[in-house]
This record gives sequence, C-alpha cells and structure tokens, in this order.
Amino acid sequence: MKNSAPAGIPVRIQRENLERLRNFCLLDDDFFTKCFEENPECVELVLRIVLEVPDLVVLDVRTQVFLANLLDRSVRLDVLATDADGKKYNIEIQRDSRGANSRRARYNSSMIDANILDKGDDFEKLPETYVIFITENDVMGDGEAVYQIERCILKSGRRFGDGSHIVYVNGAFRDSSPIGLLMQDFSCPVPGKMHYNVLADRARFFKESKEGVAIMCKAMEDLWKQGVEQGIEQGIERGIEQGIEIGEEKKATKVALRMLLDKKRNYAVDEIADISGLSIEEIRKLETENRMQ
Repeated sequence: MKNSAPAGIPVRIQRENLERLRNFCLLDDDFFTKCFEENPECVELVLRIVLEVPDLVVLDVRTQVFLANLLDRSVRLDVLATDADGKKYNIEIQRDSRGANSRRARYNSSMIDANILDKGDDFEKLPETYVIFITENDVMGDGEAVYQIERCILKSGRRFGDGSHIVYVNGAFRDSSPIGLLMQDFSCPVPGKMHYNVLADRARFFKESKEGVAIMCKAMEDLWKQGVEQGIEQGIERGIEQGIEIGEEKKATKVALRMLLDKKRNYAVDEIADISGLSIEEIRKLETENRMQ
C-alpha cells in the first residue's frame, strides 16, 4: 500500500526553504532548471557565449528530461534544447566535480543518441549533439574558460566528424569577457548584481516576485515530501528485511535446539551448524544455555 506524504510542511522547513532560495544561484541545479524551464532566451544566451555562435537560435527547451534505458541505468538531464538546425544540447550543472566525470558525459551523449532515432531510421539522421557541463570548479585544471572535446584520428589529428561534442565550462573562470561575466552571473545569488539582463530578470522573478517565490517554495516542498516518502518506504523495506532475518534466525535456532536434544542420533556440532545455518560458536552457546536450564 502506498504511503501518503505528510499533510503539511513544518514551519522550520518553510523557513529553511526561504533561506535557501535567497542563497540560490544558477550553479544550484534546482534553481537553474527552474530558471531555464520553458525559457529559450536563457538557454540561447548561454549557448551563444559558450560555443561562440552569436546567431544560434533555440527553438525548444525541456528540463528534467528522463531518458529511459530498459536494460541498464537511465538518466535525467537538467536541460535538453534544440536549435533551428535540429542540433541537440544537453546542459548539466555540477557543483561536485565527481558528477562531471568524463564517462558520465559519454553516457549522456549515448543516451541522447539512443532516444532520437526511430526504428528503421538511417544513422545519417542523427543530429549533432552537445553535452555541456558547467562546473563550479575547473575540472580540467588548465585554467581555460571552456574545454571543447572532440573525437579525432590520433595520427593526423583530423576530426572524426561523428557529430558528437562534449564541452566543459569552468565556473570559476573570471575576467571581463562574455564567458567570464557569464560565469560570474552563474555564481551570483543577487539578481541586481548580475550582468546579463535575461538571466537577472529570470532570477529576480523566482527570488523576489510573490508568484516566483511560491513556485520555487512549492518545488522545494515537493522535493522534501519526496524525500520523506522515500525515507518511509526505505524504513518499511528495511523493517521487512529485518523481520525476515529475525524469523530466519529463530527458525534456525529452533532447528539447532531440536538437533541438540535428539539423544538418539547424537548430532555433532558441525553437523548441526551445517544443517541449521548457524555458526559453530552459536551452536556451542545454545548447547551451554540448554545445559544451564
């Protein structure tokens, strides 16, 4: 039977959510996905600056996109956008450098490809894809603002040209260039101090308007309820497991005692341990306790 979520949100949690909202910046993925949700302008600005394509036009933006893999691990993408040429862009926010693992970028790229083509489609229909990680720290460690990773032929250095691109953006990069100002905006919790109006306006809506604050608080409360539900279900599952373990232990103890008391067959300790599943030490303890009774 499904457990219902708590009827109300504790006042303490509500206060903590408001404080969290005040401190949110675009490097917080919950805030990032809300600000970019159904907002092509924000995505367009980021892609134009990061990829240095000033005329790039974004047509579609989806956030928290779940890509299912029935045989193995599925993924949930922060942002998946499509431009006017049909190219696909996955933008991921990662404050923890471990979450920006190179193999995760590879997996995201493969999952996007696997969910694009319909059965029977020619592989030439695969669009160009970009997996872009914006990280709080310089994951690559070379001090660059943007790292573009491409497959190439090692001997000649010529690009392989499979249409797959991986990009890492150094969120710690600072200077007066467009990318430097963009990264300052991503780490800034105060809309009035941000450089790009399209980002500042979106952040201001969720931080300062009544409607936006309500939306963000509702999103955080939903996450809190989900966490409580998962905790309850995990507790129940663990309780069931412990109950089964206790039941099995009692059953094994009962079998061992019956064998210990069987004077006709006179079972050896190792035989009792083998049949009951208890250890020899546990059998000897039962034997001693039985003698004392």
